[in-house]
Amino acid sequence: MLTAFPRPQTGAIDYDHPPGDPGLFGPSSVTWRMHADFCGMLAGGLCALYLQTLHPRALAGVWDHSNFRGDLVGRLRRTTAFVGATTYAPTAAAHDMIERVRAIHRHVRGVDEAGVPYAADDPDLLTWVHVSEMSSFLAGFRTYGPLEVTDRIADTYLDETRRIAEALGARDVPGSVAALDAYIEGIRPSLVFGERSRTVLDVLARLDLPVPLAGLSRDVFLHAGAALLPDWANQLLGRTDGDLRKARLAAIALRGMAPLFRAALTEGVASRSCRRVGVDPGLLSHWPPHA
Repeated sequence: MLTAFPRPQTGAIDYDHPPGDPGLFGPSSVTWRMHADFCGMLAGGLCALYLQTLHPRALAGVWDHSNFRGDLVGRLRRTTAFVGATTYAPTAAAHDMIERVRAIHRHVRGVDEAGVPYAADDPDLLTWVHVSEMSSFLAGFRTYGPLEVTDRIADTYLDETRRIAEALGARDVPGSVAALDAYIEGIRPSLVFGERSRTVLDVLARLDLPVPLAGLSRDVFLHAGAALLPDWANQLLGRTDGDLRKARLAAIALRGMAPLFRAALTEGVASRSCRRVGVDPGLLSHWPPHA
């Protein structure tokens, strides 16, 4: 996924050194495999953006403290940098990234559209952002990834990745599909599709993704990301029959294109990190024996 959002090399993380450093997860994790899939991660990341527009306080932080109207790709780039670093970077660099984000969060404060105070380091808000992302990445891999995801593997993924949310300050983070479903049922009454949500989605609809055939790829990935939305979110977002039909067609198209992306994108940070710890990147093509 990092390949789609290239960044300046200044201050870039060294994913090749030090040799043997497994980072926060390591090559025996489910997370290394799931986050290595470009199509599932990009579509999942776009799905998460849809979901995050529904939480008034999470949306207010983006509204007040980012230039999403002029640089939504920049926001995606920062998200991919964080996910990539916390997944694959050497241990010290991963911890540095977490501390950097915690420092930023301390200054993100305000009131939402209804006048309710918010803070980016609110543990409950951090849990929502994490859940919206991890549930979407999981749905993306299940839909567009190369491996079947059993319930046990899904539970392992959620249990592994919640340590990142907890390191950021989140609490009561779901560590299984059952806990995730219960969490979402509990938070749904507080989710709202308002005017700010509509504005962000209008910006998202015009997004030029920095991938080959930008216009075509944008439409395919945006609709394929929307195809991952649960039924309740489609209803809350007011998605029409036409929207749902486009999503189904895009999902079919992306499933067909996914093997081509996997064949072309073989030298990303996942492969480099495998070599850093002395293992064949090919091991990411199957689940670890314990999963």
